[in-house]
Amino acid sequence: MRALKQETPDFTVTDLLNCLLDVLGSEGTLLLPTFNFSFCDGKGYDLSQTPSAMGALTEVARLDSRFARTSHPVYSFVVCGPQSLEFLKLRNVSALADDGPFGTLRRLKGKIAVLDLDDQNSQTFYHHIEEINQVDYRYHKSFTGLYKDGKGVETLQTCQLFVWDEEKGTRTDVNRAGELLWQEGLYTGDRPGVEGGLRVIDAQRMFVSVSEIIRRGEARDYLYSIEEDGSP
Repeated sequence: MRALKQETPDFTVTDLLNCLLDVLGSEGTLLLPTFNFSFCDGKGYDLSQTPSAMGALTEVARLDSRFARTSHPVYSFVVCGPQSLEFLKLRNVSALADDGPFGTLRRLKGKIAVLDLDDQNSQTFYHHIEEINQVDYRYHKSFTGLYKDGKGVETLQTCQLFVWDEEKGTRTDVNRAGELLWQEGLYTGDRPGVEGGLRVIDAQRMFVSVSEIIRRGEARDYLYSIEEDGSP
């Protein structure tokens, strides 16, 4: 990827998106996060107009007619490919639940690709695993607001997020788990800042490995820290 950009000075974000689609081919499905947290701040959500807060690549995909957007007002995705309907038909209330895109990704034996970011700044899938395992340092919190669907119909909707417990001082701290995934040989590809910086992991295998961390009672060692007097 890095070599391609060097050889093509006018390489754009759209070119990158097309490269990903070309690699997957006609039988592959590409799912990109278009999360936006304004709904949690009491602002309305518009499925067609609310932008992605997940970077330039995801916003370009959101505006691309080949992609369609999933329904959740906070943790939405855009999807393109033959398995798109499996994601577009979802109406999950809890953002990270098994009946949403994260669980569907596992069921379809999908893979997660990360480009030049560490786990702390990219891997929301950890929180899906935490929700399914019902960890005690997070809890379900509801948010209600105006929601406009793709046809322009506006209704009042409530969604849930599995958030950290701020009273306990917990915070996400997953790079240590990321290192463990490398050691276990679950990540393949390049680390951030090395060569193309693109790595891939099987979603189900990641789910099993991280679930084992939780079951062993080692979540604080690998998945979160507790802020005490301003320090983890």
